[in-house]
Order: sequence, then structure tokens, then C-alpha cells
Amino acid sequence: MRIVGGRYRGHRLAAPADDRVRPTTDRVRESLFNILAHRSPPVLDGAIVLDLFAGTGALGLEALSRGAARAVFVDQDPRSLALVRANVAALKAEALCEIVRADAARLAPRPLAATLAFLDPPYGQSLIAPSLAAAADGGWLAEGAFVVIELPAAEEPALPPAFSPVDDRRYGATRIICTCYETREVP
Repeated sequence: MRIVGGRYRGHRLAAPADDRVRPTTDRVRESLFNILAHRSPPVLDGAIVLDLFAGTGALGLEALSRGAARAVFVDQDPRSLALVRANVAALKAEALCEIVRADAARLAPRPLAATLAFLDPPYGQSLIAPSLAAAADGGWLAEGAFVVIELPAAEEPALPPAFSPVDDRRYGATRIICTCYETREVP
């Protein structure tokens, strides 16, 4: 596993020796970041990134590599957080990163809201809706935040009303749904 683009391009990332974490493949990550790079308005440049269910931190670190300003990594597994710390340190990106141990479905209030969020929960545990709701209710997401959800290709998630899908793609067994978080009425 490596960073596929930007200033950290080619850097290898530490990954778990077992299968408890399912990192986003390089191919899917590259396709996803091509989508993000061509969004209008741009979502990567200067973004504050939230990487929920961070695992190895690959999505948040890829965003930093491609122009995001800051990344917050959230996971509740201490082994995953150790991987994120190791990957952040290997890139010498500590000043741009914050690592938080928390249950993504029960987030405490937060004053700094992300403009770009990645949600890659364990498959088959129905964590998408409660995690999106917790992030929104806790102030973790800015109005208009672009939210990327990774899930199994066949899954049909129930999204909270404030999350409007804007893109939906499948890559083999993986599905990527991109949404916008909007609480205001759009005319």
C-alpha cells in the first residue's frame, strides 16, 4: 500500500499483518481522488479532512498529499491508531494531523468542522447512518462538506436526510458514494 499521488506520492504505508482492517486499495483510492480532483468547486485544496474509521490513515494521508491543509483521524481500535501514528510519522506530517480515539457512532462535540470527510466503516455492521448522524450532530462537519462513503458494492445504505448523494460508483466489490452535507434549504 502506498500514497498514489501528490507530494507524498510513492511513500509506502504501514498496514496490519492480519485482516482486521480492510484498507482502500490503491486502485480505488486513485479513482476516488481523480473524482475529488475534478470536482467543482474544488474539495481538496486547503480542505480540513475527517477520516472516520481511519484504519491505516491512507485516505486522510492521500488527501494531505494532494493539497488538504489538515487531517483528523478517528478510530477506536488502538492497533489502528498505532498504524495511523506510524504512517503520519513516516511522512513527517505530525504538524498537519490529529489522531483521536473515539467510537465514530458516538462522537463528542467538536468545534473544528471538516470540509471533506471519509467514512470507511467495517462492512456489515450498519454503521454508516449512525456515524454520519454523530458527525453532523457533533459539529464535526462543516455546512456543505463533501462526504465520501466506502461500502460493499451491493449494500444500499440509509443516509440521514442532510446527506444528498452526488456520485455513486462501483469498483469490483467496492462501492463509493459521494454526498454533500447540507442542513440549509436549497431554493
